[in-house]
Amino acid sequence: MNAHIRRLNSISENQVQALAELLIDCVDGGASVSFMHPLSTEKALQYWRGVARDVSRNDRAVLIAEYEAGIVGTVQLVLNHPENQPHRADVSKMLVLRRARRLGLGERLMRAAEQVAGECGKSLLVLDTASDEAARLYARLGWQRCGVVPGFALLPQGGLCDTAYFYRVLP
Repeated sequence: MNAHIRRLNSISENQVQALAELLIDCVDGGASVSFMHPLSTEKALQYWRGVARDVSRNDRAVLIAEYEAGIVGTVQLVLNHPENQPHRADVSKMLVLRRARRLGLGERLMRAAEQVAGECGKSLLVLDTASDEAARLYARLGWQRCGVVPGFALLPQGGLCDTAYFYRVLP
């Protein structure tokens, strides 16, 4: 897929709508990304409007993958941390539409997030995932697995899932 990856400096209401649809698609598909199934459109919109406020304050960076004028993937960097952690960012909500998976978008989004983190002066990235598929991607990209917390969160349709933690020191 020849998607274009870019950072959003602000998030329009149309982009909020598209990102909400992406989030709902991922939750419908079983992704453990902080929301339970069924995820209402209103709750998804509310979440992305909050993210848009964080972007406007430069507390968060949002990258998107666009294909044929639609958003098919996204990843976030949480940039605002306590004063003793100015070098660190958290990678959050790496999401790809189910119909666009296994086409290299996750890898491209993660590489772009690493680049943006470096441009923002960050040298350490951390993330967590409940997805074995995502964990394999992160390991392949050079992320270091540092542990698993059993029963950390609920899957969208119920039932506990383990969460693996990863970090990456940027060059």
